[in-house]
Amino acid sequence: MQTKPWYWIENTETLNTPALAIYPDRVKHNINLLISSIGNVSQLRPHIKTCKAIEPILLMLEAGITKFKCATIAEAEMLAMAKAPNVLLAYPIVGASVGRFLKLVKTFPETIFSCLVDHPESAQILNDAAFSQNLKVPVYIDLNIGMDRTGINPNKAADLYQFCAIKEALVPIGLHAYDGHIHEPDLETRRKEWHTVFMQVKTVSEELVEKGFDQPTIIAGGTPTFPFYALEKNVECSPGTFIYWDEGYRQHFTEQAFLPAALVVSRVVSLPDETKICIDLGHKAVASESSFDKRIHFLNAPDLKLISHSEEHLVADAGENHTVKIGDVLYGLPWHICPTVALHQFAVTIKTHQITGSWETIARNRKITL
Repeated sequence: MQTKPWYWIENTETLNTPALAIYPDRVKHNINLLISSIGNVSQLRPHIKTCKAIEPILLMLEAGITKFKCATIAEAEMLAMAKAPNVLLAYPIVGASVGRFLKLVKTFPETIFSCLVDHPESAQILNDAAFSQNLKVPVYIDLNIGMDRTGINPNKAADLYQFCAIKEALVPIGLHAYDGHIHEPDLETRRKEWHTVFMQVKTVSEELVEKGFDQPTIIAGGTPTFPFYALEKNVECSPGTFIYWDEGYRQHFTEQAFLPAALVVSRVVSLPDETKICIDLGHKAVASESSFDKRIHFLNAPDLKLISHSEEHLVADAGENHTVKIGDVLYGLPWHICPTVALHQFAVTIKTHQITGSWETIARNRKITL
């Protein structure tokens, strides 16, 4: 008797495609693997930008993870709705986000919220708004260690830390450093690049201690550099993609044994000529920021060559004398899962090859209630 592939879904006749499919047993495996990869679960602060749903948050909480990181007010609210004890909003808070963040703090008092600052001007605005509402806000100084998008030059970080320390409503408690520019597949090359940037973070930390501050908490890294930060006792690690994994990380970071746990299921809808097939998998259903060869990998049709991609259609060359038929179901592993998840209002859950329910991608919205 032939064993079905892990991803196979028996009752696809009930499934509208394209559809995001989540395999909860694999999600649990990835969570357990993450925890087993670090000395103390308290060192984990996963970024929930990938999953954007309450159910995987509850699975992480159940496994003992209590600290989380996010990028939007909606993600922070979702975490509070799940009763996450500690949440870092790791994105510059400016404009209307200041008021929304403070409302979040007051609405969910059982969750400890913190945020990033990387400039005296934005720090002052946050301080004034919090002070006017009689609130104290824990803040982390965001360091620019190579991404060149947010963060302060590490050489100026201690001064900003001290600036925040004398403010009425800001409580600086640590440093934040994201090294997303480090994604070299070769492990030792990646380790050397990581060490170079981490030394900048440690230098700032040591400078703050010399100035009389308590040892600052360091929150650093993502999935590619997680294996290195996991060995540092005084660092909170923030992987995100681990929860679902994807084709890009599966190919590049082979030392990490996380399992693909999310697919986009699609169907062949047309056979425009003898070799081409058309699939109902457009830009609106899978992340499309990369070249054709870095968008999706079909597990049950790995030899398809992608030809064109538009809003609702994906055209591929199946070769001469192919056996593809209209209605055939394809199981695609996205190259980049994080933005792919955000394209789907909900995901179907799969267990023992059956559709068992759904998870709403609630934090794909820019606003939930606040």
